Amino acid sequence: MFQHYAAFKHMTVRDNVAFGLKIRKRPKPEIDKKVNELLEIVGLDGFQHRYPAQLSGGQRQRMALARALAVDPKVLLLDEPFGALDAKVRTDLRTWLRRLHDEVHVTTVLVTHDQEEALDVADRIAVLNKGRIEQIGEPADLYDRPRNDFVMSFLGSVAKLNGQLVRPHDIRLGRDPDLALAQQAGTAESLGVTRATVERVVHLGFEVRVDLRNEATGEPFSAQVTRGDSAALGLREGETVYARATRAPELPEAEVPVSL
Repeated sequence: MFQHYAAFKHMTVRDNVAFGLKIRKRPKPEIDKKVNELLEIVGLDGFQHRYPAQLSGGQRQRMALARALAVDPKVLLLDEPFGALDAKVRTDLRTWLRRLHDEVHVTTVLVTHDQEEALDVADRIAVLNKGRIEQIGEPADLYDRPRNDFVMSFLGSVAKLNGQLVRPHDIRLGRDPDLALAQQAGTAESLGVTRATVERVVHLGFEVRVDLRNEATGEPFSAQVTRGDSAALGLREGETVYARATRAPELPEAEVPVSL
């Protein structure tokens, strides 16, 4: 299944889904039964007689997925299937894809550059760098215990604090060094407290990103805080705050990556 649907424009939704079965010369009753089942599963029941041009982008991708599933594949290959869709539709479709996978139980290989999509959908993730596998594992394992800086940077935002990469949401801010220290949060003592200047405060809905500059080194970094913490601190551009990592990454010794 491809990013741009590869739909047969002159065929209806029903004929698109049935195509693989027809060229395999399956009996008509079997084709009708299979197509009806799949259209219901992918939420296109009632759209059988429409043409691809009459569908939304998300509907076309669901049609393409039904067509791929029609021939009962042993492995389903998805090549950035949601890349051409807007953010809201992508989010809805990946939730739907996860549910669909639980229903049809077909092994699925999803290629994506969207880290959030991989973390959301996959049971296991392989992180590739220039054709070499850097690390394979469950989403939580890769996120919390990345093998190296590349894997950590690839699976989410990072900030460099005193020469070490940390997650922006693992940085605590305070008006003085003591407030930046969060004993109950398991503060990463080795990284120390960093005096920084607030360069920008960006409200991103449920969270706030604070762009900062290390006053000692001049290096920029960002922290993510809750709206409540941001309001309590009353952060303004140009002000001085103190930052400390509440968690340091568990980076093992470097290992030789696997070539494909």
